[in-house]
Amino acid sequence: MKRGLAIDRETAVRLLVIGTGAGIFSGLFGVGGGTVIVPLLILWFGYGEKPATGTSLAAIIIIAALATFSHGLYGNVDILLAAIIAPPAVLGVIAGTWFQQRLKPGVVSLIFAAFMVFVAVEMLLP
Repeated sequence: MKRGLAIDRETAVRLLVIGTGAGIFSGLFGVGGGTVIVPLLILWFGYGEKPATGTSLAAIIIIAALATFSHGLYGNVDILLAAIIAPPAVLGVIAGTWFQQRLKPGVVSLIFAAFMVFVAVEMLLP
């Protein structure tokens, strides 16, 4: 994808589909960036794993804030638990980013795919 302000119709439609999917997944499951935005930026736009991850994280700032507000309206947000989870998650982000920058291209996708298969199997088992 060419970087810049000019975006053709097909690119705009694909970006709208990615954003809509990420928003639906975020509201429904609490996920969206890693499971929707990153793979589609790689598949549809030929982004590398690292720029796709960074771009996704930038979009997630807005997505997460609005999803948190929306879930808060329904009483689904436990601020105390979020405050306990956040600090180690920040440390995890720092460690994960450091680690990702040192891996060869494709390895992150392989690790992520294996993790998604593991989670899917765990969710299907009683």
